[in-house]
Amino acid sequence: MRAEAVAFELAPIELAPLPGDDVEARSPLRGDPHLGDFRFRALLRERDWASLPAAIRRRFSKRLPPGGSTVYAGEVLETRMNIGGWLLAQALRLIGGPLPTTRCVHVPSVVTVTEDKASGGQIWTRIYARRNGFPQVVHSSKRFAGPSGLEEYVGYGVGMALELLVREGALIFRSRDYFLQLFGRRIVLPAWLCPGELTVIHAEVPDGRFSFTLQITHPRFGLLLRQMALYRELAP
Repeated sequence: MRAEAVAFELAPIELAPLPGDDVEARSPLRGDPHLGDFRFRALLRERDWASLPAAIRRRFSKRLPPGGSTVYAGEVLETRMNIGGWLLAQALRLIGGPLPTTRCVHVPSVVTVTEDKASGGQIWTRIYARRNGFPQVVHSSKRFAGPSGLEEYVGYGVGMALELLVREGALIFRSRDYFLQLFGRRIVLPAWLCPGELTVIHAEVPDGRFSFTLQITHPRFGLLLRQMALYRELAP
């Protein structure tokens, strides 16, 4: 499958806040092992959740047992970065390499989501093949905690608080702030130490597939990095 066969726009996506985007206005629903997983749904207004395609709602309501996993397989269609984005990706190898470090395209990718009983969240493992050498493996943990109710932890004490939004039928994760955990304390990093706004767009496409688009935009240096891939859930 090639990028030219995908019938949607690959231009960078700019998001503006909606009036009243606040946690208090969102649904108070919580998880129930008999009804599914309501943890993501609880972070959205009911009308926003209802506006998502049914496949996305099912994907983010899937109840997994502790240690259980769901696997998605697909292909990276786009990876591009400017010099600032490339330098950022290389520097972040010091904390495990959470960003793509090469501009490989049309290579296989696998994402595994595993329920983490210890944290009450999910562990996301992303594997990206390369033209040469071993694949890049990225680990992160989504925790239902923090000021926004959702945060992503990449290891070495580094994480970010996330806002969950809905725009034009897509589910969007957007960074709210970056933090460092040291000696039991949570230190919010000043803007000058942050790479910019990180946005992940999860959108449905035909034939049961979905797109995963990651981009980081710096207020001064513009679009640093953008990666887009298509995935399909593998049968258990």
